[in-house]
Amino acid sequence: MDALILAGGENNRFLSHKALAEVRGKRIIETTIELFKKYFNKITISTNTPELFFYLGLPMIGDLMLQKGPMTGIYSSLVSTGAPELFVAACDMPFIQAGVLELIMRHYEGQDAVVPVFEGRPQPLFGIYSASVRDAMKLHIMQNRKALRDLLQDIHPALIPEEEVRAADPEGRTFININTLEEYRNLVIHI
Repeated sequence: MDALILAGGENNRFLSHKALAEVRGKRIIETTIELFKKYFNKITISTNTPELFFYLGLPMIGDLMLQKGPMTGIYSSLVSTGAPELFVAACDMPFIQAGVLELIMRHYEGQDAVVPVFEGRPQPLFGIYSASVRDAMKLHIMQNRKALRDLLQDIHPALIPEEEVRAADPEGRTFININTLEEYRNLVIHI
């Protein structure tokens, strides 16, 4: 299985690229790559600003459609790589727990997607998406229905029960992400 890191966000609320923010002395995207190298042979970055990530030496894919958002990045990567499935993570998740990654991989048996549930909601920015969802994604994007949670209602995902997710990550640290500069500052203060 190959992995995809979604780094195509516009970062309007962060002022710079979130993937390059440092947590514990290391850029978030570098921490994710370090973990992913233990599990995946190929790691691709979905981005429309490749100049920011050339230094990582990884393949990059830009959006095939004008609509922005994570679904467009996943769709473009499934089409461009020809991979049968991709393990997907957002670039702004500094505390991904290996146990949650392994749990998701154990649950994958060819379903359209495998997504963990935490705090009563699917967490679609950390999971597996099969190439079987490309057509559904394209339709959603063309209809400007860009929320991955909406997509999950129209496909056949395996949703990992919260109890299993909490057994691997009781506090849900995997699902902490950074959207604003204020969130980043608060996070850095409290670690």
